[in-house]
Amino acid sequence: MLALPIPMIVALVLVALLARIAVSGERPPFLMALLAACALQSLIVSLRQHYGMEVLLPFQPVTATFVPPLTWLAFQTGSVRAFSLPRDLVHLAAPAFAGFCVLFAPDTLDTVVPAIFVLYGFAILARLHRSGDDLPLARLEAGRLPARLWGGIGLALVLSALSDALIALAFMAGQNWLPPLIVSVFSSAALLAIGLLAVSPGAIGEAEPEREDQQPPDPSVEEAQLVQRLDALLETDRLYLDPDLTLARLARRLHVPIKQLSTAINLVSGENVSRHINRHRIEHACRALENGANVTEAMLSSGFNTKSNFNREFRRITGKTPREWTPRTGGQK
Repeated sequence: MLALPIPMIVALVLVALLARIAVSGERPPFLMALLAACALQSLIVSLRQHYGMEVLLPFQPVTATFVPPLTWLAFQTGSVRAFSLPRDLVHLAAPAFAGFCVLFAPDTLDTVVPAIFVLYGFAILARLHRSGDDLPLARLEAGRLPARLWGGIGLALVLSALSDALIALAFMAGQNWLPPLIVSVFSSAALLAIGLLAVSPGAIGEAEPEREDQQPPDPSVEEAQLVQRLDALLETDRLYLDPDLTLARLARRLHVPIKQLSTAINLVSGENVSRHINRHRIEHACRALENGANVTEAMLSSGFNTKSNFNREFRRITGKTPREWTPRTGGQK
């Protein structure tokens, strides 16, 4: 019976994911490059650990250090900002430095490689902490999901460094048979987690309970006027009906910085951008239901792509499910 090692199975799964999104054309280039790098790293680990191809040993730390910067670039260009060649070219320094260490300071690799993973992992988590759920290029229809997914990917990068600590402990304990197993399992788990999270569909999980935060400061007149302009634009052009609407696009239409618009919405409405837009969408869905549309028609015509998100937001805003919202009662039961 043919049995494949875990890293080889992970590599095949990642290649299959890469092929699927390449055919669909739905994913940005850096995300495809990230999947390719994860698949290549899993393949190299498998060929070394299970097929004895030690000739790949010098390449393994270099190919590994392509994963964190590609993860960062996929996050930035897919959720935060457009690609900038001068600004983003610097991230090639990570694998270049790993290559330098392979040639001239191999003893430092046990520190350099995990440090790169931890550095980029914390960079993603820090960026998410600063921005909250408001990722400028993420679809507003997706709600909190993009931030959650990238948070999981950042955490996977940080935790991948744990394998190096376990390997050191294994050598100290004289368990020389453990390091290959640790490398195989931990690297495969981290790479597979990054790949699967990165290609996860735009579905929303269960709603989080409301947090009782401190009272925010009162909005200024300028912030209130900005939100009024936003609402007028949304109603005039019905931008909220576009499921691919993003915070960056709204800011461009209003000719204001992204952060200024996000802050104004938070202060004036007490909600994040996604929830504010969803209020317009749910109001449109209610009108559609009252005019005789079924639930699916109302969902799709109001800018929602996922039923779970539609049902969750409908209940949050109206206190009822879409099926309880009837033309006869006007939503009152």
